[in-house]
Amino acid sequence: MHIDWWTLALQTVNVLILIWILARFFFRPIMDIVAKRQEAIDKLLADAAQSRQDAADVCTQADKARAEIAAERESLIAEARNAAQIERQKLLDQSTKDIVKLNSEARTGIARDRAAAEQAIIDHAAEVSIEIARRLLARFPHRDILHPFLNEICGELRGLSSQAREALAAAAEAGHPMEVVTAGPLSGEEMQQLGEALKEALGCDLPFAFRSDPAIIAGIEIYGQNAVIRDSWRADLDRIREELNRDRHVVTP
Repeated sequence: MHIDWWTLALQTVNVLILIWILARFFFRPIMDIVAKRQEAIDKLLADAAQSRQDAADVCTQADKARAEIAAERESLIAEARNAAQIERQKLLDQSTKDIVKLNSEARTGIARDRAAAEQAIIDHAAEVSIEIARRLLARFPHRDILHPFLNEICGELRGLSSQAREALAAAAEAGHPMEVVTAGPLSGEEMQQLGEALKEALGCDLPFAFRSDPAIIAGIEIYGQNAVIRDSWRADLDRIREELNRDRHVVTP
């Protein structure tokens, strides 16, 4: 095999020149374009990575915000629940106080109404008793009715202490005579007899003033400046009414 070295050398030179031309005018622009494209791609990748990082930060912040919102929500719910519980307890306490107050007022009202009813019954019974007594007394002479009360009141006068007698005498001397009250008007003779009996019981001579008062029903009542002696049905009824009222207050819870 014969090799033409000149031809090979020329071809080699041609190849080198072709390579230089290609490298100068073809590969370098292509490499520049590839480099620019690579740079653009790297920038896009960097931007994408930054975007992913920004997105991850945003997600992290969103998760943090959601957690904070959830915690705040739970806190608000707990506060609202506590406030509702406190308000509920206040309402229950107020309702209990109102119920206790209403019960107390109701018991007070019932006790007041019962006391008023009992007092009305007692007053009505007293009025009925007085009316019955008046009707019964109307059938008897006044002198016969007065005599038993005179004996009783004379006994009370005899039981007065010496100091009480001296006080009555001093009041009489000062112009304050003893007032003798009977249920009906007395005649002159009856006044004289009654006055003598009273003076004898007192053991001293005292002036007396007589008057009548149908309200005492029957009996004798004597009023001095410092003493009151009552022996009458009105006094008896007053004592009975006081005893009934006292017994009612003791029994009432």
